[in-house]
Amino acid sequence: MSLARPEENPPTAPRVNTQSERAGPFSSALACLKSSINRPADSGFLFDRAGVGINPTFEVVAMSAAGPELLPTKIVHQRYLCIHGHFYQPPRENPWLETVERQDSAAPFHDWNDRITSECYGPNTAARICGPDGRIAELRNNLSLISFNFGPTLLHWMERMRPDVYEGVIAADRQSVRERGGHGNSLAQCYNHVIMPLATPREKLVQVEWGLEDFRERFGRDPEGMWLPECAVDTASLEALAEAGIRFTVLAPRQARRVRPDRRGAESHSVEGSRIDPTRPYHIELPSGRTMAIFFYDGPISQAIAFEGLLHDGAHFAARMMQGFSATRPWPQLLSIATDGESYGHHHRQGEMALAYALHVIERDQHAIITNFGEYLAKHPPTAEVQLWQKSSWSCVHGVERWRANCGCNSGMQPNWHQIWRGPLRDGFRLLANAADELFDAQSPRLFRDPKAALLDYITVILNDHGTAAQEFLHRHARNVESAGEQTRALQLMEIMRHAQLIFTSCAWFFDDVSGLEGVQNMRYAARLIQLLQAFEMDVERGFLAHLEKAPSNIPELRNGAECYRRWVAPQAIDAQRGVAPVERHWCHRRR
Repeated sequence: MSLARPEENPPTAPRVNTQSERAGPFSSALACLKSSINRPADSGFLFDRAGVGINPTFEVVAMSAAGPELLPTKIVHQRYLCIHGHFYQPPRENPWLETVERQDSAAPFHDWNDRITSECYGPNTAARICGPDGRIAELRNNLSLISFNFGPTLLHWMERMRPDVYEGVIAADRQSVRERGGHGNSLAQCYNHVIMPLATPREKLVQVEWGLEDFRERFGRDPEGMWLPECAVDTASLEALAEAGIRFTVLAPRQARRVRPDRRGAESHSVEGSRIDPTRPYHIELPSGRTMAIFFYDGPISQAIAFEGLLHDGAHFAARMMQGFSATRPWPQLLSIATDGESYGHHHRQGEMALAYALHVIERDQHAIITNFGEYLAKHPPTAEVQLWQKSSWSCVHGVERWRANCGCNSGMQPNWHQIWRGPLRDGFRLLANAADELFDAQSPRLFRDPKAALLDYITVILNDHGTAAQEFLHRHARNVESAGEQTRALQLMEIMRHAQLIFTSCAWFFDDVSGLEGVQNMRYAARLIQLLQAFEMDVERGFLAHLEKAPSNIPELRNGAECYRRWVAPQAIDAQRGVAPVERHWCHRRR
């Protein structure tokens, strides 16, 4: 999740590079190069003229407008580059109509999914590389060359509303599987982006299993890695991933606590303060006896991409990445970079062109081997062991407090605002989720032969828009397939559990006020959940609103979360008196 609201982060135009601007290797990044001339050999600013992926050191013997004259001094290990894009938008659908309504703040586009797809997701499937005359010389699907993950709920929208872009995403992964020894670029993601350390064991299980099944349905293979929302991690979350067969995940360097150089008895040492070396994978031993590989991205370069304008110049971007290597490391280095994928085109206008050009330069001049995490892991398994900070994340220096407390982390757009509302908002949603769990435990054994299996398999109903999906699900799992009333109750119970997941979508806590689009969207899911619980004679709305009354808004006229709910959420509810029966309306719309 970006640190700024998309509607308040106006794009800036990058400098578009052409081959004619380059008189020598990276000469368009001359200022960057000059600042590196006097750096020691282990500074990592290296140029490769000795072969693909080989990492020599060079002595700068002269400097001219055409670039550096470099004399190779020695050859060391291969070097690899893996750029990861986390492409994600929160679910935005009206929970009664299952469609995204018009969002005025996204104008002139219909909604924010539509706008960001046009600015980022689409352009990255056909990124332009300009020739010497400034005309388009090549169109490249960036996703075929970078590691990426897309949020499952975003892909669900994209498949229906922008199938052309969706096909570009799927095609890129297929191409990478062919070109990377069977290892695809795409990672899976926990289903609707909940903060995993704050989730219950059942919620963790559903997030992982639904995310995996969504991935298999779309990409036609099992994922090797999984993206943890906000890189939020604890041991229980890694156990859930490992139990599901996931081999690796990606974290921020500050999440590492201690490192043991190898697993043969060496002493561990502290790497607090982002001091871990991010150019190799690490191994973590879990209490269950399972293992997980951890990749750490390069913090300074990733930060420069996201917030320091590195994408304004494609050649400079390529040169900056080469600074991440060092001649002194005695292993095949992997430079890992990770940012929000929206950096490439939405947050930074034409950022997809800078990415395409940088990759073009690195490939053409053989500065590094472009790879993905799965391919590198197969060639170079981890030998070093890492210990992590529990309940840590990439976007909150206080751990995971950003999603439950007034910790001080915010977007920076309203520096004088508080986030006292975060705790009461989570408490209110937790009250609803606990009620849903209580009902599921009481009712599911009567309705389903294997309640746990039914819950995990319900993702097949969510994914499939054909009219028989729900009936096929009921035939697989329901105890009584003859009673229409029992079938309705069974589907209502599953919808209760689905909405009990959606209310914890992380974006509701990320920004600055309880009245934000993201918080109100989660309240809409809460209202639908409350309505479904009422069908089982459970009335929890009063208790929920009592928590929202304690969630103060920074906008005086809005007062608190309860006022936001009454103004913008409750009036939208559709029930049997205002339309068709809720579950029937829900399923009829989904089958169009």
